[in-house]
Amino acid sequence: MPELMTPTTRLHAAFLRCRDDWGPGLHEDGFGLTADDDVDSPDGFADWVRRLLRHTHPAADPCPDTQHGSPRWIVEDGEVLGGIGLRHHLDDEVGHVGYGVRPSARGRGLATWALAEVRAEARAVGLDRLLAVCFADNIASMRTIERNGGVLEGVRETEHGRVRRYWLTTSGPAPPRC
Repeated sequence: MPELMTPTTRLHAAFLRCRDDWGPGLHEDGFGLTADDDVDSPDGFADWVRRLLRHTHPAADPCPDTQHGSPRWIVEDGEVLGGIGLRHHLDDEVGHVGYGVRPSARGRGLATWALAEVRAEARAVGLDRLLAVCFADNIASMRTIERNGGVLEGVRETEHGRVRRYWLTTSGPAPPRC
């Protein structure tokens, strides 16, 4: 069974296998990885994980108007299968949540399950609804959001391309666990 975990240096090798499954580039949504992050070296990876965790905001002290968030990795049997991040504030361009599942682990419903888990976490930090944004041609992401009850607000042109914007409530039934 998969689990959502807080990023940890203990999974360095597993994270690199996940990243390598995607191939070159920064398209691993949900990880908060930037072009300047050195995740290959143990020290660089540790610095990156510390930076991710420094920006987290504990559910015990909800404050949805901050820049804080909750990064989580989708892990099963010690392997990093993907990531999902909850922003505790609204970023109108990218929404409250970003996620991605490595190519070799797709088609199992992991993103749908992870988004349902994050909806519950969002409720715990005081968010009543979430904005989820995906590229208009990303059918898998559209299905993930819709399976979680996402309601289409509309489609917009952005500097990065055409996107679909969905609103999700943080209450209500979750999809079945994968």
